[in-house]
Amino acid sequence: MSDNVAHALSGAGGGIVAMTLTYPLVSISSRLQVQRGGQGKDEYKNAADAFFKILAKEGPKGLYSGLSSGIFGIAITNGVYYYCYEAVKAVFEKAKTKNQQMSTAESMLAGAIAGSAVVLATHPIWTVNTRLTVRKKEEGEKEQNALEMGAAILKKEGLAGLYSGVGAALVLVINPIIQYTVFEQIKNKVAKFRTLGNFDFFLLGALSKLVATGLTYPYIVVKSRMQISQKDDEKYTSMLDGFKKIFATEGIAGFYGGLKSKIVQSVLTAAFLFMAKEVLFDWAVWMLVIAGARKRVAAAKA
Repeated sequence: MSDNVAHALSGAGGGIVAMTLTYPLVSISSRLQVQRGGQGKDEYKNAADAFFKILAKEGPKGLYSGLSSGIFGIAITNGVYYYCYEAVKAVFEKAKTKNQQMSTAESMLAGAIAGSAVVLATHPIWTVNTRLTVRKKEEGEKEQNALEMGAAILKKEGLAGLYSGVGAALVLVINPIIQYTVFEQIKNKVAKFRTLGNFDFFLLGALSKLVATGLTYPYIVVKSRMQISQKDDEKYTSMLDGFKKIFATEGIAGFYGGLKSKIVQSVLTAAFLFMAKEVLFDWAVWMLVIAGARKRVAAAKA
């Protein structure tokens, strides 16, 4: 068996670790993204204001709304992504001479293929997660789990409801392309001079995600808003319609709601993910060897 499965398992495990550690920031940034710039007393002025208002009204649980679906989603997302990315990467590397690295264009193509597969496979999970995360639960209101939310969306809006904002999500495939291309290219350059350690992977993960999120944030806002249940007069009929309406009613600032908390969350998530993945890779290989899914002689890290 190739290293694809080991990469998928370690990527999924790393994603779970990262998501668990940073989920309150996910909740805050998601709520700020879908907020439409109102001035009511329940509106969030910034990340700190959102944090204290959520705590006051919903308690600590409010910061973890949708955590289970988020953990499930990130495990599937990273597992599919790393499996596909490494599979495409292996095809490119077979065509090269020994020790020759992938080019930037090849890294980007591998990321595009893997990212598209992830979006089509996991978008409904993230639609459910987004709605659970941004939902402001009133006192005494029954808690809704991911399965109940998914069933409610399917019943009311059909399959199209679960795939709301999928167009923007497919455009956002460029986010991991930028992220992993920056990561791989810098890693390859640094590796020529010295051996990388866990802290190096932490820093590289943070830097690569900072670049990717900063460049693609307006699309993240449009996608998040399309994924929630909207009133008819506020509904975005397409990604372009979303951009037009946000610009007309909120100006440029509307595309960057929650940017600070999102960047902090994304950077920390990516940093923890890459560091945890590198640590978990050897464990994943060891488990596959113990399970008889691969030979011990092939267990060296790719």
